[in-house]
Amino acid sequence: MLRDISSPLTWVLSDGKAGDELQGLSVAEALGIQPEIRRVRPRAPFTWMMPWGPIDPRERPSRPGSPIAPPYPDLLLASGRRAVPYLRFVKRASGGRTYTVFLKDPRTGPNTADLIWAPDYDRLRGPNVLTTLTPPHRVSARKIEEARAHPDPRLAALPRPRVGVLVGGDSRHHRFTDQDIGRFVQHLSTLARSGAGLMITASRRTPTPLRMALIALAARHGAFFWDGTGEAPGENPYVALLGLADFIVATADSFNMIGEAAASGKPILVFEPSGGHPKLGIYMERLRAHGIVHPFEGHLVGQAYEPLNSTPRIAAAIVRGFSLHCRSLGLPDIAFSLETS
Repeated sequence: MLRDISSPLTWVLSDGKAGDELQGLSVAEALGIQPEIRRVRPRAPFTWMMPWGPIDPRERPSRPGSPIAPPYPDLLLASGRRAVPYLRFVKRASGGRTYTVFLKDPRTGPNTADLIWAPDYDRLRGPNVLTTLTPPHRVSARKIEEARAHPDPRLAALPRPRVGVLVGGDSRHHRFTDQDIGRFVQHLSTLARSGAGLMITASRRTPTPLRMALIALAARHGAFFWDGTGEAPGENPYVALLGLADFIVATADSFNMIGEAAASGKPILVFEPSGGHPKLGIYMERLRAHGIVHPFEGHLVGQAYEPLNSTPRIAAAIVRGFSLHCRSLGLPDIAFSLETS
């Protein structure tokens, strides 16, 4: 139940998918909260009925190792289709005292949670539904400014214009074919030959042929390459890369990656591998309308813009809703250390 404390007990609840969990952690960080991470692991046949069906009985609170064992949280941040039944269960089990937030469209309507955030390309609407263009993430204005004030020497030594290159990989809707890899590397080589300093970071999803091509490209042109495997020692330079970039190249396989790049205020040049998704097309179209993204064809185009970061807005909506929830229960407000930008 809700307690009269300075910081609410908070869960980030998902089935462990990195993207879903990251969104919950991003919002918790913007609220100034250290949450507990709770991961549900439902199995068939219960997964077949989700998000509409019940929780897996093997994960009930009375079972050893249950991910939803009490004490129930004051604030529950959930994301992912399989988390929906568990969010509803906790709401009921807490006697309605847990304030529930669902990130993304739960596909079960606006009454699923006390507050729902959904991207504005989804159709879900309601008085408790907040929509924004970009998703929540952990790249804040404060972190970017700190990166600029204390530049990473591995990146600051590169010639300008410095170009951050954010490389994703194969996904459910995209595949990097040999032709895609060749075209992408050719465009990057054109930039490097023009004198641009490339700062390249790859992800766990980056296919090996693309990864090896990028390593070879970096070696040929004196570019920076980081993928966490020791090729470039030191801490992850991701935020530093965003802070020091004059332009950003990003692959179009990740909503989150494009959203993080938009927090920099620097032009984003988007490379589209094979495949695609209608929602991603709408997302890119709306970002283009704001002058944020442009096609990547081996040239630097675009102008700086007001940084776009939806995470503080989502966090502020949670604070407002949670405060009203506390008052309805006769409890004092809880102060949050809210990120404002």
